[in-house]
Amino acid sequence: MNKAEIISSYDKYILSTYTRTPGVFVKGKGMVLRDVNGMRFLDFFPGWGVNNVGHCHPKVMGGVRDQVSKLIHIPNNFYHPHQAKLAKEIIRCSFPGKVFFCNSGTEACEAAIKFSRVYGKKNGRYEIITMQNSFHGRTLGALAATGQPKYQEGFEPLPQGFQCVPFNDFKAAADAVTDKTAAIMLELVQGEGGINIADKEYVRHLRELCDRKDILLIFDEVQTGMGRTGTMFAFEQYGVTPDLMLLAKALGGGLPIGALIVKSAIAGTFQPGMHASTFGGSPLVCKAALGTFKAIIADKMLRNAQVMGKYLLESLGKLKQQFSCITDVRGMGLMIGVELNIAGKDVYNKCFERGLIINCTQENILRLMPALNVTKKQADKAVYMLEEVLKEVTQK
Repeated sequence: MNKAEIISSYDKYILSTYTRTPGVFVKGKGMVLRDVNGMRFLDFFPGWGVNNVGHCHPKVMGGVRDQVSKLIHIPNNFYHPHQAKLAKEIIRCSFPGKVFFCNSGTEACEAAIKFSRVYGKKNGRYEIITMQNSFHGRTLGALAATGQPKYQEGFEPLPQGFQCVPFNDFKAAADAVTDKTAAIMLELVQGEGGINIADKEYVRHLRELCDRKDILLIFDEVQTGMGRTGTMFAFEQYGVTPDLMLLAKALGGGLPIGALIVKSAIAGTFQPGMHASTFGGSPLVCKAALGTFKAIIADKMLRNAQVMGKYLLESLGKLKQQFSCITDVRGMGLMIGVELNIAGKDVYNKCFERGLIINCTQENILRLMPALNVTKKQADKAVYMLEEVLKEVTQK
């Protein structure tokens, strides 16, 4: 099938739940994608934050090739070694606790919602406080938790039991706590919300509040986890440990997997039969996830994310001085936002035409989230391509 035939088949057979960019890709390696016509693209938003180790990293692919010929799936009423190894590795890199495996970030969020309600039931608590501009997923519970009405429109009535308050406003969060509050949930860096970074003092105060009130503190690290911010998990940079943590996206190195991590002291809240996932933590995806951890650690990607994140912020900061349409450049590690005072869609489209893949969120914020092993040469090329596009759109 050629490009036109593939796109036509999508139009004919696939539900239109995405606004698609006309890229038809057939191969990926590291930071580079190739389309059906052989054109190369520099991918600075790989898989919407999924491919933190780049496309088809050898340590991920090696594990998948080895496992696919042995055992692909086994139900979760049995045991297999790779789920045990992966859970142990996640706990080793995060905090003492236990893991529930699922298939995506929204499923991890649903598990956290159910866990919080079971935990709070003894005291009649079920409400969860979330943040404006947050994004936790598209299933009904996660959607109800998401602090962006535009995603909720058309799906009402949504599940009840959620209060949404301004992000980085501790007083608002504290004032929202009632005798029905079971948990507070937030992203330490709001990704889809526009690369909004939580203040460290704010997060510390939330931890103290939760401790005083016996409220669960939940960190959604679906985007920030697996090295994205320069540490394996963003919470490490805050000196605050959550009670529950959500993982997904980059965990599987490109394969679908999600996880809920729960502190040891409360891990007994879930009992057999309370929650489950048919495909969660299958042998194949666990082997891929183990390869992802190996790649990040062996290739020293955390250090590279710190160094290259700083370098990209500096380079983009120079563009801000050059172009008045850039109002802010911000980020943590390799999770970077460029805020514009013009529409970002045209910038996004013209970058794609030149062979650079980025993202635009909130209509005017460009998101750059390259693989953690991005090189200086690749960063320079991306900034140069963005510079050329900004020249074009501002000279109209």
